[in-house]
Amino acid sequence: MKYILSLDQGTTSSRALVFGRSGSVKAMAQEEVPLIFPRPGWVEHDPDVLWSGTKRVISRALAQAGLSARDVAAIGITNQRETTVVWERSTGRPVCNAIVWQDRRTAAFCDQLKKKGLEPLIRRKTGLLVDPYFSGTKLRWILRNVPGALARAKAGELAFGTVDAWLVWNLTRGKKHVTDASNASRTMLFNLDTGDWDDELLGLLGVPRAMLPEIRSSSEVYGEAELPGGKIPIAGIAGDQQAALFGQACHRAGMVKNTYGTGCFLLMNIGAKPVRSKHNLLTTVAWRLGNRTEYALEGSVFIAGAVVQWLRDGLGIIRSAADVERLAAGVPDTGGAFLVPAFAGLGAPHWDPYARGLLIGLTGGTTAAHIARAALEGVALQVTDVLQAMEADTKIPLKGLRVDGGMSANNLLLQMQADLLGVPVVRPRLVETTARGAAYLAGLAVGYWKDRAEIGAHWKADRKFNPALKPALRKQLRLRWAKAVARSRDWENPKGGRA
Repeated sequence: MKYILSLDQGTTSSRALVFGRSGSVKAMAQEEVPLIFPRPGWVEHDPDVLWSGTKRVISRALAQAGLSARDVAAIGITNQRETTVVWERSTGRPVCNAIVWQDRRTAAFCDQLKKKGLEPLIRRKTGLLVDPYFSGTKLRWILRNVPGALARAKAGELAFGTVDAWLVWNLTRGKKHVTDASNASRTMLFNLDTGDWDDELLGLLGVPRAMLPEIRSSSEVYGEAELPGGKIPIAGIAGDQQAALFGQACHRAGMVKNTYGTGCFLLMNIGAKPVRSKHNLLTTVAWRLGNRTEYALEGSVFIAGAVVQWLRDGLGIIRSAADVERLAAGVPDTGGAFLVPAFAGLGAPHWDPYARGLLIGLTGGTTAAHIARAALEGVALQVTDVLQAMEADTKIPLKGLRVDGGMSANNLLLQMQADLLGVPVVRPRLVETTARGAAYLAGLAVGYWKDRAEIGAHWKADRKFNPALKPALRKQLRLRWAKAVARSRDWENPKGGRA
């Protein structure tokens, strides 16, 4: 019996999961990935650590399952998106640390683009807003700040990729330099209408086309991973949030999922037409299967699970991430406290790179339990902001929300989410939806699964959280939250701003 190996390279961990035909996990190995913070607002990874960790988790997952490379039908890859890697083609060595999606160092350049009136052009072509979040301005920064990088890139000596391309390069020992359409659509260099790199945008950011990967579909054989024990076809690639949408079986237009990971990412399947948002959401490629590209509306919340890590490592009020639910459940409400976790700025629908975290509404009676509860509520309120914008864009009333990611194990958070949205929140029985989505894409390419209907039948609900909050209280919480968000905005604006 053959299996599918899924590689999930995320912001805080590298994982390898082995899936069987029912979509169940046979084995899983995980390794933490350290983040590097050279300056305030800068966030980096060592690309070699991403690759070496991936190699180790592959070996451990296969050993745990009692399998060799010969027992694996295909590999699927899903990855943290927008994180930018540049390496030498001749040696495979990175020219500098990877710049992580959370990094804000290009905020001033993004402001220049907006001041020049270029945001409408960029938004029309890419479906994205001008923001440091995306890969294009990160790549421009590397080309202008690493000595000799621009000249070497023009000469074809350097390669750029998001993390999927970096892994494929290493798995194939430099034979393949490819990405898929879902990852390409996150670079601010990809034209949604042509489905290819855009020469005007490349010129605008000063990026030589010679360093870009080939754009392929999300489900096809790209090449072979050369691993101890044999070669395995690499047959599926999707950015982590698109992979989760696919793994959640949100295959029809109008279906919505939210992944509670380091950040929160809401995607709505909008079908085969790339509709542009009027409410500060992103239009992105969901996946490309064969010649058919399907799209999604997306709202990104930068800080979700990371706020729990901060409670643990920064404040020391919990010993492990799992403790936050018990601590927060010790009080019936936040006591009027609100925590806006804008540690890396605000994402959708605000898009303010100068916002910073804010804890407000404190009194002498505020306890660690109130702060823990405000942290969870702050995550749920950010998600509510995005879903309100999504409803306004599509004119489709939200009927329910499918959830996944590490924080979806937190029952208190999901009940808060249902209360604030006023619709049911449903957690699936199998929550490894990101890695599962990549596995499904790989399996479809090699005939391991027949079609989407077959893999959709694997999705089963574990628990439904129904709203229990009175509408008047829901409205009051949203209004007070809006006031707190307003106070967090523009804090680090070098021109002064509202601060």
